[in-house]
Amino acid sequence: MTVSIPSPTPAAPSPASDETPSPECLDEILCTIVWNHTDSVWFAEGSFWILVKPLRIVLILLLALAARWLVHRTIRRLVRSTSGAGVPTMLRPLRERIPTTTTEPGQFVPERRRQRAEAIGSVLRSLSTAFIFGIALLMVLKEFSFDLAPLLASAGIAGVALGFGAQSLVKDLIAGLFMLIEDQYGVGDNVDLGEATGVVETVGLRVTTVRDGRGVLWYIRNGEIIRVGNKSQGWALVVVDLPIGFAGTEEATSVLRTAAASLAVDPELGPSIVEPPEVLGVEQVTVDGTVIRTVVKTTADGQFAVGRELRRRLAEGLENSGITARIAAGRIYPGAHTRLDTETGQGGAT
Repeated sequence: MTVSIPSPTPAAPSPASDETPSPECLDEILCTIVWNHTDSVWFAEGSFWILVKPLRIVLILLLALAARWLVHRTIRRLVRSTSGAGVPTMLRPLRERIPTTTTEPGQFVPERRRQRAEAIGSVLRSLSTAFIFGIALLMVLKEFSFDLAPLLASAGIAGVALGFGAQSLVKDLIAGLFMLIEDQYGVGDNVDLGEATGVVETVGLRVTTVRDGRGVLWYIRNGEIIRVGNKSQGWALVVVDLPIGFAGTEEATSVLRTAAASLAVDPELGPSIVEPPEVLGVEQVTVDGTVIRTVVKTTADGQFAVGRELRRRLAEGLENSGITARIAAGRIYPGAHTRLDTETGQGGAT
């Protein structure tokens, strides 16, 4: 009897060893490199989303941060250079370009220019940040395969609706921005904004606050400001009209010229005077007599002090010369000025 021993059959190969990435994946260099190093199908096929996409997003964010830093650095340097004393004359505010022989270099403190430059710089930094990160957000959404067309269309519709609903706010912001750029007024200026007249305390993109002469603080929306009368920019003209009754105009003019000339040499008020005081002559002729006008050109900050001192000196000059007594006598007793002029030997107006 012959006994046959069956030979063992070979084991079937594992089906997992035949798994390979798809041909489309193997066409990519990254997929091939990952497959050769890891022998992992899912890692090779997902290598683009696992490695490339996060790296792209990180790169976009880093570039956005770098662009924001560069833009902010440029804006800060511009603000510092504008606030400094070495700014060209054409770029300085009007009040610092007053043509006067009494102005010394560096006499004006650039506080107003510094505040204005910092306000504009803050606005520019905010706008640049919003723009840069807005673009970065759209690029990140694109990396996640979002369709940006409907998103942009919706954003446009929402922007139009917001513009209609908040058009007064947009108007205030735009008006405030142009007000700062054009340097219409600043903190500390004495302005006339229509219903509110006083000293500007704060200047914002949306609201300007003004403290009037009675201490009332007015909040004025920039979009509602139609006209601005700034009494603190450039130079000012002080005008003083003094009635002299029927006294001699030549005598009164000479007295007023002497009194006004003494103001120009005053050591305290002299730096505030741009041009020497000038007696223009007879401005009006009324039933009470003639009126003589005196003017003096001053700096914007010194107009009130110079005006008060000029009126005091002119009135004092008329009183010391005796013209004030003749004016009072002529008003109480008509014709008395003629008798006084006859007694003193001085003729009246002809």
